Amino acid sequence: MRTSKDSIDTKLLTESEGGIVVQKVKQLGQKVVFTNGCFDVLHPGHLSYLRAAAELGEVLIIGLNSDASVKRLKGEARPIHNISNRIFQLACLSFVDYIMVFDTDTPLELIKSVNPDILVKGGDYLPNSIVGSDWVLSQGGKVLTIPFIEGHSSSSIIEKLKLGS
Repeated sequence: MRTSKDSIDTKLLTESEGGIVVQKVKQLGQKVVFTNGCFDVLHPGHLSYLRAAAELGEVLIIGLNSDASVKRLKGEARPIHNISNRIFQLACLSFVDYIMVFDTDTPLELIKSVNPDILVKGGDYLPNSIVGSDWVLSQGGKVLTIPFIEGHSSSSIIEKLKLGS
């Protein structure tokens, strides 16, 4: 089944909307999974990781860095894709339920607001180094990593494009 434009538009939540949605989901006894990132140049590593994250619970929420946040973290030449394009790409994925944009350097306040059952990042992180891990664990949640797929990174793709290979 194709994702309709209406369902794509309803995947973007503000922080207050996110709190309401999460509360309803948890009342149904469903698990909320949260991950975050820039997702600037979407690639197979991202897709595999996000699909695996979605399989950990019933609802997957992505905290997406704003353009200004990406620029501070990755440099003046980033993001390659603006926030509207990144939201659209992620929202087109059937296994992504919601997207929440944050403008800070870390998603800590967003994680506290969402209070997910499971916080997940890629295997290139150690669980205790994941932003928000202390909070999620203190609330009775889990912090997990998903194995990193070698050979896929936005930075390496951008470098290849610069070299023309």
